[in-house]
Amino acid sequence: MEIDSISKRYGDVVALAGMSFDVRAGELFGFVGSNGAGKTTTMRIALGVLSADSGEVRWGGAPITAETRRWIGYMPEERGLYPKMKVGEQLVYLARLHGLSAGRAKRAVEEWTERLGVSQRLGDEVQKLSLGNQQRVQLAAALVHEPRILVLDEPFSGLDPVAVDVMSQVLVDKARQGVPVVFSSHQLDLVERLCDRVGIVRSGRMVACDRVDALREGGLVRLVVEAPGASPGWADRVPGVTVLEQVGTQTVLELGEGADDQEVLRAALATGPVVEFSRRRQSLTELFRNVVSEEVAA
Repeated sequence: MEIDSISKRYGDVVALAGMSFDVRAGELFGFVGSNGAGKTTTMRIALGVLSADSGEVRWGGAPITAETRRWIGYMPEERGLYPKMKVGEQLVYLARLHGLSAGRAKRAVEEWTERLGVSQRLGDEVQKLSLGNQQRVQLAAALVHEPRILVLDEPFSGLDPVAVDVMSQVLVDKARQGVPVVFSSHQLDLVERLCDRVGIVRSGRMVACDRVDALREGGLVRLVVEAPGASPGWADRVPGVTVLEQVGTQTVLELGEGADDQEVLRAALATGPVVEFSRRRQSLTELFRNVVSEEVAA
């Protein structure tokens, strides 16, 4: 699926400004950004819920149409289920809307509710379920018609750790079957663990998009130095170095542009023995904070 230069305005408010990225077959793509960055708007345009002012959404090189949208599994952030309708009846109804026969729809509902742990609630109204179980049913609604693309908006919101593991495995399995999977989430540890690639959105634009390892490698260099004989402030005299954390004899440093890690080592050795001197890649959470900080500073 390709999102190509999508733009959207609401009066003077720019929701999207040339948003572009693609989600490949068999790929888990994490779509992250601050609230209001444009993630949900992008997803709604891909689904045809909203229209773009300019740009195009394509699947297999051709513009997505009403017919091809039937093969997208969509999970909205705001639950889109009928609260007074029974779980089983609702899921069969939604599967039939996507073109499945009655028998095939019933089998799909049984399969997915069993896998997602809500098979015992088929006769219950949605409004009588816990929030976590409503989320499981919402995911089942996105899966019952055997989608060829999955678009999920905050799928892990409100789930307990067991449910997170179940949902994570479902997404991994669908990707292994060749389904492109894109999901947004504020749980960046999950995004980092699950996704092949990540796109970071800021003010309606894609500002970083790559493999998780590549994004982490591209950030500022951090060093962990443990020098038992060093006194506080030992690294302050090294040009271009910022002390991020000092815990006991361990110091975490960030090297600015042009800073020399060998100068740091020499400064540490001048205090006595050095028992640890290692590089540490920033996490996706740290990278995300840096991107958001750039936005605030701008």
